[in-house]
Amino acid sequence: MAGLQKKRIAIGGIMHETNTFSTVKTTADLFKRYEWQVGREIFDHHAKVNDYLGGMIAKGHELGVELVPAFWANTNPTGLITRDAYRELIETLLNHIGKSGKLDGICLALHGGGLAEGIDDLEGTILSEIRKMAGYGVPVVATLDLHANLTETMVKEADALFGVNFYPHTDCFERGQEALENLLKIINGELKPVMYVEKLPMMIASSTTDLPPAKDINELCWKWEEHPSVIDCTFFHGFCQTDIPDMRVSVLTMTNGDEELARKASKDVSRKIWELRDLFYVGYPNPGEGLEQALDVPGGPVVINEMSDNPGAGAPGDGTHLLKVLVERNIENSCFGFIYDPETAELAHQAGCGNWITTLLGGKTDSLHGKPLRVKAYIKTLTDGRFVHTTQMYRGKKADLGKSARLKVGNVDIIVCSKRAQTFDEQIFKLHGIDVTQYKIVALKSENHFRSSFTPLAKKIISVDSPGLSSYNLLNFQYRRVKRPVLPLDPV
Repeated sequence: MAGLQKKRIAIGGIMHETNTFSTVKTTADLFKRYEWQVGREIFDHHAKVNDYLGGMIAKGHELGVELVPAFWANTNPTGLITRDAYRELIETLLNHIGKSGKLDGICLALHGGGLAEGIDDLEGTILSEIRKMAGYGVPVVATLDLHANLTETMVKEADALFGVNFYPHTDCFERGQEALENLLKIINGELKPVMYVEKLPMMIASSTTDLPPAKDINELCWKWEEHPSVIDCTFFHGFCQTDIPDMRVSVLTMTNGDEELARKASKDVSRKIWELRDLFYVGYPNPGEGLEQALDVPGGPVVINEMSDNPGAGAPGDGTHLLKVLVERNIENSCFGFIYDPETAELAHQAGCGNWITTLLGGKTDSLHGKPLRVKAYIKTLTDGRFVHTTQMYRGKKADLGKSARLKVGNVDIIVCSKRAQTFDEQIFKLHGIDVTQYKIVALKSENHFRSSFTPLAKKIISVDSPGLSSYNLLNFQYRRVKRPVLPLDPV
C-alpha cells in the first residue's frame, strides 16, 4: 500500500454510557478524574494497550501513516452529561482537531449510548459538529460500543461505523485496528461504504456473547461478512438503561457500495434475533438464592456477580444487597471486591493497618441499592488503588481506584475503594493480598466484563439480580420516552 506514509489522520474521541435513571450528573470533573487526554498524552496512555485507541495506534504505525492525537475523554457510566460539561468536551475536541492542520481523515472512539442535557444523541451530535468544521470531504470513521443505540444521524454523519462484537468487549483493540485500516481504504478510493441499519421493537438487558442466543446471532453476522462486498455486520444490543425513543436492538451492515446487499443482510440477521427473542428474557436468583446455589457447588471458587449494581452501567457501586447476605451468613473463605465508599476507605487509612474501625459501609448514594451496613472491621491491608489491568479487554491499561482498603468483617474479606468502577479482573484482589483461587466465594459488581478474566478461574459463575439501576428485570424501570410498542414492556 504505497504512499500511505503521507496520510495524516487525527485520532481521539469522547466516550460515555449514560444511564438516564441515575441521579448522578456527569460533570467535566468526572471525566478529568478518569481520562482527559490531549495531544501526545493519548499515545502515552494507549500505545500497547488493548483498547480502541490502542488498536488505532498499532494499525497506524503498522501502515506507516502519520497519526495526529487530538483529544480523548472517558468516564464511568453515570447520569446525564451536564450542559457545561458537554460544551467543554465538544469545544476541546473541535479545537484540537482544528489545530491538527490538513487532515486526510478522522478516526474516533465513541460509544453510542451517550446523552447530555438537551441532547438525546451525543455521538450523532459530535459527528455533526465535526462535519460542520471539517466538511464532508474529509472521511470520518468511528468505533462504537456493542451497547450503542444507533440513530439515523450517526449513520448519516459517519462514513463508517464499527461496533464491537463481544460482551465482554474483548475485541476493542481489533475494532480500533479495523476502523483505522478501513478509513485508509476510503481515503485511497478503495472502499465506498454504504450502511443500512435495521431496528427491532425490542430492548434487552446485557447479554454475554459467549453463550446463546447472542452467540448464535453473532455467528450469522460473521457468515454474512464472508461475502466479499460485506465490510461489517454487527448486532447492537443497545443500552437498555437509556430512556430515549431510539433505544432498541439494531443490526448495522456495511458494504462496499451495495445498498441492497446491506439491507438484505441486516434484515436477515434481524429475523434471527426475532426468532430467538424469548431467550433474552430470563430470570435470575436474588442474592440469598444465589449464595445458596454457590454453597451447593463442590469446591471453588464460585464467582457471584451482582449485576444490578454495576458501575459499568451507571449504577452507584455502593449497593449492599449481596454484601449484606454475605456478612449476615458470615461465610467462611469469602471475599467481596469491591464496594465504592471513599469515606470508609479514608477512615481505614487514618486508623492504619492492624486496627479496628466501626463504620457505616456502602449504601450512601441512594436507598434503591440497599441501606448502609453498620460493621466492625479489622483493617488488613491499605493500598493506593493503583494496578495494571490484565483482562483481555484492557490489558496494559493503568487503573487508579484511589485510597483502598481490605477490611475483615467476621469471615468476609471486603475491598473498599474510593473511585467507582466495575471489577474487570482479579488484579484489585491481588493488590490487597487476596488470591481468589483460594476462596470459596468471590463476590463482585459487574454484568459481563468480569467473565473475560474470571471464567478460566471459576468453578462456577452465578449471576444475581436485585433492585438496582442495572437490574436485568426491565419491568422495574419507569420508561417514559422509549418508542412503543417494544418488548418486554408490551406484547409485541
